[in-house]
Amino acid sequence: MAELLEAPRLAGATVLAGGSGLNRVVRGVGVLEVPDILPGVKAHQLLLSTAFALDPASAAAAGLATDAAGGLATDAAAGQRRQLLRLIEDLNARQLSGIAVELGAAQLPAQVIELADELGFPVLRLGDGVVFDEVLTEVYELLLERQSQVLTQSDALHAAISSIVLNGGGLPQIADEVSQLLDCALLITTPDGRVQADEGGAGHRQAVEAAGLWDSSGRLLVERLRIGLLAAEEDEYGGQAAMTSIVAGGLDHGRIVAYRQQPLPPGTVQALERVAIVAALTITKELAVSAVEGKFRGDYLRDVLTGQVAVDEPVVQHCRSLGWDIDRPMVVLVAELDAAEPSKPGAAPAGSAVVQRSQHERFVSAWQQVLRARDKTVPVVGFSHEVVALLPARSGEQARMVAELIAAVSGDRGGGRQSFSAGVSRRVLEPSEIATGYAQARKAVSVGRRVHGHGSVSHFDSLGVHRLLSLVPDTAELKSFATEVLGVLASDAADAADLRMTLQTLLDTNLNVAETARLLHFHYNTLRYRISKLERIVGPFTTDPHLRLDVALALQVVQMRGI
Repeated sequence: MAELLEAPRLAGATVLAGGSGLNRVVRGVGVLEVPDILPGVKAHQLLLSTAFALDPASAAAAGLATDAAGGLATDAAAGQRRQLLRLIEDLNARQLSGIAVELGAAQLPAQVIELADELGFPVLRLGDGVVFDEVLTEVYELLLERQSQVLTQSDALHAAISSIVLNGGGLPQIADEVSQLLDCALLITTPDGRVQADEGGAGHRQAVEAAGLWDSSGRLLVERLRIGLLAAEEDEYGGQAAMTSIVAGGLDHGRIVAYRQQPLPPGTVQALERVAIVAALTITKELAVSAVEGKFRGDYLRDVLTGQVAVDEPVVQHCRSLGWDIDRPMVVLVAELDAAEPSKPGAAPAGSAVVQRSQHERFVSAWQQVLRARDKTVPVVGFSHEVVALLPARSGEQARMVAELIAAVSGDRGGGRQSFSAGVSRRVLEPSEIATGYAQARKAVSVGRRVHGHGSVSHFDSLGVHRLLSLVPDTAELKSFATEVLGVLASDAADAADLRMTLQTLLDTNLNVAETARLLHFHYNTLRYRISKLERIVGPFTTDPHLRLDVALALQVVQMRGI
């Protein structure tokens, strides 16, 4: 709208109201000949009108005359004022760009001006003698000129990035070229927002970083954006963003996001759609190559992990030729997706022609991307139901390192990602111990999920007695054992859970009543009463060591969430 005011035929127009909405986009122009034109208007359209068209009777009789208070003077005029207010509200609700009125000697009511200002709906007063046909012609000439510029820009951009791909370039080179041509920050991400390429000048990069569109793991929160152009007035992040999907073969491969603090150049969305076509070809090619390489590398690492290949110096050297360093202290990590929930956020809607890559493929890709950003020599492969990584680990630091990696992969659980469980082996000091470490990590993830439920992260050294309990395949037998030993304490009731905590604390302190009372903030006599109540339920556990062992095991069984 602001640009249209600079057009020669509209040079004499003045803004009566809604000046804050002059950044509205104009994609067409029409003429309002009668007040009930609403069914025929379109979004992003500028309407031309006259005082007569708004209210023929009032305009002909009094030129929309106003009283001293700025309102219309008669009952009929009051009705016409209400009609104008409804018209402005309806035009704004239909996302029109604004309305330009040739008023002549008439005036718009003050209430209409106030409403348009409140809505940010531009109301222009055309200069005297303006011919609508000339305005229509000029506006459409400007629109055609702009569309021609957009097509020229899109063609030039498509040619530039096609040349990059034909010369062997990848996503980083494409992002760099597009960011320069559009003068913005350009990000190419996975469907859930993991950045694969990020280019743009220092100023644009700072704007993106300050936009509040990132989670703590560095994932772009694409779910907060939408496909297309985010209008400046909708953007709460202080800039303007445009986004499009990368789709190939019916599969959703990611997003392309353009961002800058000032309004993006015209035709940005069309340009990104052209870029998405080339990016889809690039990603498809890279996936095909990586699938072949990944199968070869994965098969070899599987042989190493399962002990089918004796890990000697030639094996270490061969792994080095594959880009892996296994000749250092490390831990083996195994991560598995938890069972899918009935409805997953981020999934394609029913009937959509675009489908997401499988959750497992995206899961493997996330681990590979996070680990390669930290250390390109870390072996990380995806098998049919798990991801395996051999992580370098200094003594005493493996727990912190694993926690950081888990946080980076899981992020805020947004973008349609599914929860997962992970198991970590003891520290592997020699390459020959890798197979043992792999077995430990698989045992840790299996037992950890059974004990703690979905989303667990378990270290082999911390499994304790649960390693033995997990060997009992019949969960009903475990539940029966816990019920027989604990009686009513095995229930889910709040008072049962409270007494179980008392019982567990007693066992943890080796039946030290004074210490247990201090830890639980009980009076000594209160705890004595509780001990008597517990012995009435489970038996004389304070004097019978065998019963005490049964009670300790039963408490561990009750804690197991996976049974």
